[in-house]
Amino acid sequence: MNLTARSIRGSLIIAAVVVLVDQLTKHWALTALADGRQIDVIWTLRFNLAFNRGMAFSQGDWFGPAIPILAIVVSLVLLRAVKRSPSRQFAGAVGLVIGGSLANVVDRLFRNDGWLTGAVVDFIDLQWWPIFNIADMAIVVGGASLLWLTLRAP
Repeated sequence: MNLTARSIRGSLIIAAVVVLVDQLTKHWALTALADGRQIDVIWTLRFNLAFNRGMAFSQGDWFGPAIPILAIVVSLVLLRAVKRSPSRQFAGAVGLVIGGSLANVVDRLFRNDGWLTGAVVDFIDLQWWPIFNIADMAIVVGGASLLWLTLRAP
């Protein structure tokens, strides 16, 4: 297996792990935090169930149905970029972004009766930042890593 194929495979494995962990934690949140229950963890960290039909920070509810399509297009573009970069770090960062994006797409596809109208399950609440989930963390860490890798590239 050549380096490019390994990089793409690595990205897809990381993406699959992110989707799996994200969906498992969302399932837990839907069960454990039903009926408005909140769990205080430490300091300002609280588990608190919320649903987001819009974009980041619950903005743009009207844009919700287009987000999954955009996420899939961006994922395909990023996978294509992995072909051009043999860096394992780049492939890993792309895997995080793709996994986080697709995990939230799964919510939008399957958490409502209408096509692409579902809400993303959020439950990690710092009380001073918008509520988020594991997929959101993967997107932010992956995106920041891609930015850092791009800025330090020759």
